[in-house]
This record gives sequence, structure tokens and C-alpha cells, in this order.
Amino acid sequence: MGVVNVTPDSFSDGGVHLEPGIAVAAARRMTAEGAAIVDVGGESTRPGSAGVPADEELRRVVPVLKQLGGEVPVSIDTAKAEVARRALELGAILVNDVTALRADSELAAVVAGSDAYLCLMHMQGEPRTMQEDPRYEDVVSEVAAFLEERLAFAVAEGIPEERICLDPGIGFGKTVAHNFELVRRLDELVVLGRPLLVGFSRKRSLGRVVGEPGATTGPLAASVAAAVAAYERGASILRVHDVREHVEALAVARAVVVGP
Repeated sequence: MGVVNVTPDSFSDGGVHLEPGIAVAAARRMTAEGAAIVDVGGESTRPGSAGVPADEELRRVVPVLKQLGGEVPVSIDTAKAEVARRALELGAILVNDVTALRADSELAAVVAGSDAYLCLMHMQGEPRTMQEDPRYEDVVSEVAAFLEERLAFAVAEGIPEERICLDPGIGFGKTVAHNFELVRRLDELVVLGRPLLVGFSRKRSLGRVVGEPGATTGPLAASVAAAVAAYERGASILRVHDVREHVEALAVARAVVVGP
């Protein structure tokens, strides 16, 4: 899953894809490089970020979706029913909700009333405050319990289970240690029975573990290493900013597992 943030303030590519034509070109390039889907978002959820109203989110993403015209498989990274509805009308096939259907009571019905896929993510707190002091007794068991509960909720709202994937929410209300423990024990989330999406790409935990205590992003090499580790432990979808490099690394990792 390639990442195209149509925002001025995302943690890694904020401002890079703010102009619709640049965002469209990036989505097409990522698909050519091997992305199976491109995640388009109009609201930053980086630590400390404030939300934006639906009309501003729509102003950012609608021109991109219109220009793509369904030619590229797109997911819409949003927690708002209004944005999801419009994105699905314009050809998006997956709703990627970092709040796991908790922020907008109408979003479940929007997804259930379409043929869309859904990704439910774990987040402790909210983007503005989630990194202030995240605490868990056992981060993996607590994330697993949360995702199991939200999966059951989504199914009860009429969304077919086979159309749902789950995301442990790397960097969303977690310390560096929490993030790495989630990947190390990913098999405990695989048993939930749904495809797992892992988004470790460029996260600041990667920069900090390679020796940069004040890092706000992580280097490419560290992102690739984290993606391969997640793949080897059962991740089905890797959400990344640098598609070609990850596709190549995962091709080699897969060849080791199943043969060239």
C-alpha cells in the first residue's frame, strides 16, 4: 500500500503531494512500482496534529480522486462518513479508518452500504495527545482485544468480515518499545483471522532505534527492515512511502520463504 498524503503537515511527506497533479502522478508512479493499492488522505494524524473539517478534507482529496478516475486502486484514509461516501463514489475501494469506526457514527453504514473494504486500526487516545504518555499492561494482548471487539462491532453493523483488515497502529499511542513488541509478537494478532496491515514506514521509532534520539522520522533502510520483519511474522499488507524499494525487498524475502 503506497502512501499519498494530500496534507501540509503529515509527519513524513507533508506538503509534498498537496498539489493535486503531483499527488496523482505519485499515485500512478507507486502503482507502476508495484503498489497493489494507494492510500490517499486529506487529514494528518501525526502525533500532535489537530483535525480538519470535512469540507477541507474533501477539498484536498476530491480533485485527486477525480483525476485518477478509478484507474488506480485507491483507499481513502479518513474517519469521516461524508469523506468516505464521496471517495467511494469516485472509485475508492477501501476505507482506512484510524479510529476503527469510533469517530463518526455514520461511517459504518456508509461502508456497509457499499462493496468497500475496511481497515480498522488501534489507537490509544487521539492524534493530538496519543504520544504524551502511552501505557499498557501488555500492549499486544490489549491491542488484540481492541481489534477483536471492533471487528465484531463492524460485522454487527453489516460489514462482511471477509472485507475487513486490521491494523495494530504502529506509532499511534505507543512507545518505541511498544511498536517493536507488536511486530515481534505479530503472530498473536494473526490468530484474529483477518489480514493484518502494518505501517512502520518512516516512523520516528525507527530513527530512534538506529541512534537518533530526537528523530521525527525513520530512514528508508530501517523502514525496509521493519517491513520484512512484519512480513515474516504474518503481515499481509505493508503501508509504505517508498514503494519500489519495499517491493524489491519483499520479493527477496518471499523468495527465501517460498522459493524464487
